[in-house]
Amino acid sequence: MFPLTEENKHVAQLLLSTGTCPRCIFRFCGVDFHAPYKLPYKELLNELQKFLETENEEFILDIPNPPPKKIRLQELEDGIDGIDNLSQNGEGRVSVMEDGSIASKNSNLNVCNVCLGILQEFCEKEFIKKVCQKVEASGFEFTNLVFSVSFPPQLSVREHAAWLLVKQEMGKQNLSLGRNDIVQLKEAYKWITHPLFSEELGVPIDGKTCDMPRLLQASQKQTGRYNKYSRNLPQTPWIIDGERKLESSVEELISDHLLAVFKAESFNFSSSGREDVDVRTLGNGRPFAIELVNPHRVHFTSQEIKELQQKINNSSNKIQVRDLQLVTREAIGRMKEGEEEKTKSYSALIWTNKAIQKKDIEFLNDIKDLKIDQKTPLRVLHRRPLAVRTRIIHSMETRYVDEHHFHLYLKTQAGTYIKEFVHGDFGRTKPNIGSLMNMTADILELDVESVDVDWPPALDD
Repeated sequence: MFPLTEENKHVAQLLLSTGTCPRCIFRFCGVDFHAPYKLPYKELLNELQKFLETENEEFILDIPNPPPKKIRLQELEDGIDGIDNLSQNGEGRVSVMEDGSIASKNSNLNVCNVCLGILQEFCEKEFIKKVCQKVEASGFEFTNLVFSVSFPPQLSVREHAAWLLVKQEMGKQNLSLGRNDIVQLKEAYKWITHPLFSEELGVPIDGKTCDMPRLLQASQKQTGRYNKYSRNLPQTPWIIDGERKLESSVEELISDHLLAVFKAESFNFSSSGREDVDVRTLGNGRPFAIELVNPHRVHFTSQEIKELQQKINNSSNKIQVRDLQLVTREAIGRMKEGEEEKTKSYSALIWTNKAIQKKDIEFLNDIKDLKIDQKTPLRVLHRRPLAVRTRIIHSMETRYVDEHHFHLYLKTQAGTYIKEFVHGDFGRTKPNIGSLMNMTADILELDVESVDVDWPPALDD
């Protein structure tokens, strides 16, 4: 059933005469259901012509022999600009050919003056096939598709000009037309093309549209835990003033292999906290996640993932990876949940300026749930805002080494600065090991023994 009514006829005649395509005419007539937009373009044009073939004193239909049919445009009111194919005196002529093409007297382009052909050739099956051929030739593996499209900014100007024209004409009939009454170009394009893309590619499709250009990217999420055994390896590339300080990082030692195997363009690395360059991460490791951007390959068996994990582990003695697995974006969120509520365990080698005996450190074993106030450490003040954060030292255990050294084992609230808790950071952390022992204390070595997050799921070896 043709979607326009007698009430729409005047607007439809006006827009068609200025060079507007049938689908844009539907939009400005408020046709908000999908089916009419999906009809073939030639069929739409023929149906529209049949609908408009009635006498109207403002329009003259000439039927030359041989055709085409010519629709002469009435003179427009002054002040309406922005619509193509109009002559300076407000007159223009378009010819609707028997084969369905539109030939404009003022232009050699047979394109819509509002959508610039987006709802014409760019949503026909032949164009969709060309796009899909490009997708298939790219070598990407995928089981679903997110389709995003951006339109040139100039289309907004054309839309507004067309709206002003239609609004003015409808006002003469005591009718109103708000901007929200018009079906958006991106919505109409989505209605037409999504089924075509889905059918051609054989996968379900999710649609997103935007008014500004954007990069279309698919991604794959990879997660696991890593151990770091070097005291000379940063978690992420250490670059200061454009100069690399160390040759590699945990992030790079892992991601280089993933990028190669997944054939991805780039990656985003995140983890449950981070350790300093001189701190080892032992025990069951630190949870991390890597989002691989635009991977060409996404289908892997569990055995292939195990082999990839082994390849990473064989490539360096500085790190090891465990429980490597593919996850969803939602699953990654669990890594960040309760960031400050989880606990972490550490071991540290402590130096004291005064000679100590075993009895001098035993009292630390009895301290439980000690609240400390930590002003942002001087060493991270360049990248973190100045604030005082309260943290909890849940428990401590000591092991005497000699008169100037002992091992300290701590279980703390996540986010505690352990180095500063030992030496005090010039009084910025209170209390601290030095103040508790009434002497100067410093930390010589620090290891992360465990990050108490029940994620990711442990895998069988």
